[in-house]
Amino acid sequence: MDKKTIVSTLYLKEGKAVKGPDDFSSAGDLFTMAKMYNDSGVDKIIVYDLSDSDREHEKNIHTIKSMVQNIETPICAGGNIKRLEDIKKFLYAGCKQVVLNASKPETAQLADEGSKRFGKEKMLLSIQNVDYIFKHNSEIPLMFHELVVMDASIVEAVENITPIPYILQLEHYDEEEILKILKKVNVRGIMGSFVNESEIDVMELKAKCKKEGIKMDNFEPAIKWSDLKLNSDGMVPVIVQDYRTNEVLMLAYMNEDAFNATIIRGKMTYFSRSRQELWLKGETSGHFQYVKSLTADCDFDTILARVSQVGAACHTGKRSCFFNQIIEKEYLEKNPLTVFETVYNVIADRKAHPKEGSYTNYLFDKGIDKILKKCGEECTEIVIAAKNPDAEEIKYEISDLLYHIMVLMVEKGVTWEEITAELAQR
Repeated sequence: MDKKTIVSTLYLKEGKAVKGPDDFSSAGDLFTMAKMYNDSGVDKIIVYDLSDSDREHEKNIHTIKSMVQNIETPICAGGNIKRLEDIKKFLYAGCKQVVLNASKPETAQLADEGSKRFGKEKMLLSIQNVDYIFKHNSEIPLMFHELVVMDASIVEAVENITPIPYILQLEHYDEEEILKILKKVNVRGIMGSFVNESEIDVMELKAKCKKEGIKMDNFEPAIKWSDLKLNSDGMVPVIVQDYRTNEVLMLAYMNEDAFNATIIRGKMTYFSRSRQELWLKGETSGHFQYVKSLTADCDFDTILARVSQVGAACHTGKRSCFFNQIIEKEYLEKNPLTVFETVYNVIADRKAHPKEGSYTNYLFDKGIDKILKKCGEECTEIVIAAKNPDAEEIKYEISDLLYHIMVLMVEKGVTWEEITAELAQR
């Protein structure tokens, strides 16, 4: 049986999040919202492109591509799809699926072309009435992976016409009704404004669904609390690490209740030894820690938690609790990404705070053409060096190229995080 899903929606206008197709007022920062959905346990995000021109369409596609690079939750996209090329652009931007609108006259042709070119598993169909599925009943299972039903009142009619599974949009949050709906064989998932506006705790809803026998994408621990070795207080220390940067953020302790609450909620929960009570990290500050993984050490007496940290981990307002230097021995940093980021930051600082005699500032002052000329020259130097049997020369030339590439990146506002995200997606 397929897992049921919780789906959120976003609407884009001029590359910004808006409240809906009939309300173009701001819905807040797009990437903050996307990160919140990504961390909260949402299984899929459907992004609707509300553009009314090719220029805006391209801008929204670029925004969607940036979203895909910055979060792990699958993104589907729809809106302003008029030709096969639009389907291709969404998919090439990293979208898992595209959503066609059943009310558009070109949809039948696009569905046929798109499913043949990219496979029906890439195609979703959004419907507000049963006209399209009534007319194309025999073709739909061959062209679409699932439906997105926008009106709950047509569910019975939909199920009478086609066996294809569907995601159902609901107007209000009614836990009892949601559990009833998700038990339906053909229902693949639910969506609605209550998901978008964080009126519910997605992970807790999934835990309730699990208790009702509904298969969801919950955390399923491979190690039980009873498998762990407890300290004299009956607890286990937890080292907390940022899942993207590997920065160590804090140390805290769990008892069994905190361990179970963390797995159910998907948010780090500890036992406060000073207050002698459970402590949901971020409950008062908003600085939640969303669980990405929990791993026990070799002795089963310590847990490493990799988390998505909102704000600061430390009560002092520092990002990490570990900032009081005791001793330090100078060493040459060789971690590739750390080195790249350090050099990048120095270059960015030169741009922001020019230094007399700086070669980097010379390049910025000369402008983009000079920077591109140097990148081209360094590429040629690499080709020449590669013909030399001495590997030292090519190392030197590649380093030169990478430096000039980073100058170009700073000039164009491109970060290493964006580059690595693009590479990881390929």
